Amino acid sequence: MSRAFVFPGQGAQTIGMGRALAETWPEAKAVFDEVDAALGEKLSALVWEGDIADLTLTRNAQPALMATSLAAIAALKAEGITVESHAAFVAGHSLGEYSALCAAGALSLSDTARLLRIRGEAMQEAVPVGVGAMAALLGLDFEAAKAVAEEAAQGEICQAANDNDPAQVVVSGHKAAVERAVEIAKARGARRALMLPVSAPFHCALMQPAAHRMAEALSAVVISRPVVPVVVNVRAEAVTEPDRIFDLLVAQITGSVRWRESVLWMEKAGVTEFWEIGAGKALSGMIKRIVSGEATLRAIGTPEDVAAAKG
Repeated sequence: MSRAFVFPGQGAQTIGMGRALAETWPEAKAVFDEVDAALGEKLSALVWEGDIADLTLTRNAQPALMATSLAAIAALKAEGITVESHAAFVAGHSLGEYSALCAAGALSLSDTARLLRIRGEAMQEAVPVGVGAMAALLGLDFEAAKAVAEEAAQGEICQAANDNDPAQVVVSGHKAAVERAVEIAKARGARRALMLPVSAPFHCALMQPAAHRMAEALSAVVISRPVVPVVVNVRAEAVTEPDRIFDLLVAQITGSVRWRESVLWMEKAGVTEFWEIGAGKALSGMIKRIVSGEATLRAIGTPEDVAAAKG
């Protein structure tokens, strides 16, 4: 049986996530301690007893979700379950790709925390608040959603940003263009089309200033060869070369998250079991709708989940 470890992106955050892992395994607590030290602040206090509005800020949500995923990886490792021995591939949704790279040893934990803080701030600051927006189009496939985005652009930017599953595509760009996309999608038979409560238009050309900042930040860290291949968002295929990982992490800021294609690529490569590592179960829901055959799905976010995985 071939297994992939997959890592969630923004939107999965909840107050208290990872706390039970940290209270059960010193190795999991050490992850939160190292992230706190790398950022020079008690992010763990915000994650466990803070305000959800503060946690949802991009600059906080990104390192917090990564820390929760890596705490789960540390708990699994403490029970004898490691990435190199139990996964054929790793993959992550948007910021989850950084969690995947860290879990596979391509990035150190401290560097990953600092990179995600920079990434969160850079994405937030790339576009003034109110200029950009994102919307979910439900019931349209990727090609149909792409056509909607192109028609809605009208000289502005509107792109298919997240190809999440066969019937869920997110578009991103200038606010007026995204609003037009919502109306066009409804007219073209979308089951639902709704604006998303996000603070910036991620994964579109408006994020170019953030891509420049990430290129600078990534140049300052060491990227190692991962212990298992990483299936990357912008290519929807497995990569192991550090130079390519660098280029694709920069491209990921403005490029589409090709999650549906990534899952199909893993299925074609023989993956029959997907473990969602960290907060929530959003990816498991998407994977269920993507795979053509039978797939075993398991969420690893609590001590009970870790115990069940061990069993």
